[in-house]
Amino acid sequence: MTPGDQIDPPRVEVVRGMPTDDELAALLAVVGEEYTREAEEAVADDSRPSAWQQTQRALRQPLRPGIPWGRFSG
Repeated sequence: MTPGDQIDPPRVEVVRGMPTDDELAALLAVVGEEYTREAEEAVADDSRPSAWQQTQRALRQPLRPGIPWGRFSG
């Protein structure tokens, strides 16, 4: 998220009771501030390998001394 991005405010729907205008304003102020703060601090973990890493062959293991290879064990 870059500083120029706009954050959509959360949608609040009253399903029970009859809150006053002051109560709704207080609720929206608190919830909206917390939502904005959390959205600004959120960091996505991009742990997917890049295209280069997916196509990259594994490196060959180093040769171990003392182990004969092929028929040339001498």
